[in-house]
Amino acid sequence: MSDVSPRRSPLASQGLQVTLGLIGGLALGMVLSQQATPSAFTGGLLATLEVIGTAWINAVRMTVIPLVVPLLIVGVAGGDDLRATGTVGAKAFGWMLVLLVACALFSSVASSVWFDALVLDPAATTRLRESAKIDVPSSDALSVRTFILSLIPLNPIKAAADGTLLPVVLFTLLYAFALGKVQDAPRGAQLAFFRGMADTMLIVVQWMLALGGIGIFALATVLGQKLGTNVLGAIGFYFVVNIVLHLVATAGIYVAVAFSGRVSVRDFARALVPASVVGMGSRSSLASLPAMVKGATDVLHLPPTATGFVLPLCASVFKLTSAVYWAIGALFIAKLYGIDLSTANLALVAASSVVLNFSTPGIPSGGMLLQVPLYASIGLPVEGIGILIALDTLPDMFKTLLNVTADMYVAVMTGNRSRGDDG
Repeated sequence: MSDVSPRRSPLASQGLQVTLGLIGGLALGMVLSQQATPSAFTGGLLATLEVIGTAWINAVRMTVIPLVVPLLIVGVAGGDDLRATGTVGAKAFGWMLVLLVACALFSSVASSVWFDALVLDPAATTRLRESAKIDVPSSDALSVRTFILSLIPLNPIKAAADGTLLPVVLFTLLYAFALGKVQDAPRGAQLAFFRGMADTMLIVVQWMLALGGIGIFALATVLGQKLGTNVLGAIGFYFVVNIVLHLVATAGIYVAVAFSGRVSVRDFARALVPASVVGMGSRSSLASLPAMVKGATDVLHLPPTATGFVLPLCASVFKLTSAVYWAIGALFIAKLYGIDLSTANLALVAASSVVLNFSTPGIPSGGMLLQVPLYASIGLPVEGIGILIALDTLPDMFKTLLNVTADMYVAVMTGNRSRGDDG
């Protein structure tokens, strides 16, 4: 009797676990939010779940730097032609730019039409405006000078310890290209070490993802309790526009995958399930990077240049969501404060979301705070950024979903499968 049976991908069961954890946690959290004053039991439960969820996210993020560094080194220095790797990088940035321009045009047109239908209650908007709080960083913290200098760390080890991925990626790329120039014997020894390290870290990632159902359930319960079911009025409208346009943009990427013919939509979705749910639960595309690499390797069978070079690069510098939510946020704040946002100013917001996408500062809410000078230049109140930050919890889940999907799409478009199967 044959022992051969269809081998089920471990990502399939993990994807189901984290999806059920997300749904179950949000549902439980919304039920708990109905208590006007949380009981001692509810408070203790939420505190415990917050610790569990945060610990799991920390465990996932713990694997990012030890996984990214060897993958980048092997992906660049392990190739036969360094110029070919440079070409892959150029193609990746080309696809990033295409997606940014397309999403900026789509969002500015769709959101402006949608916001024309919004009529706000003056009393409600007054309360919402009064709740705005924002600690605007110094102009130097958001300057081009600071951003450029931050890319060159005085101590790359400290940069890795601080979790600032982009400087680490740039240093690792420099090291990898230099390694590609040394003699075969020392280069081969280092590549063997880093291949072994990458393979080991992928096993660690698999262990972390195996606990994903518990971690996501804990995070989602706390999130659901904070959000509750009160998504009405101006806030509800903002949530709906933001979430729907992000979902449409995400669906558009799946359509582009179908037309590309490089991988099947089914495989693309299957490879993304764990990374997508981890990303939505943690609201961090960086935290979902290990799961993306795993899906791209195990399901899509993408080559090392895609899994070890393109995906870490995208997670470091590419935030497609900026091209969607910058226009939405500007229109919402304009409505909230009774300001007429001209077509020219909206076009400036859309263009800025593309041009400044790769320069998001490495500070909390950096993508939003980067808009402070922009808001001042087009006549929108800067304190409106504080409202957007306060309302970002729920939309940020769908922003991360779009970012993760876009990262995988760029990897697919810049690298062919290493095996010809469709499994």
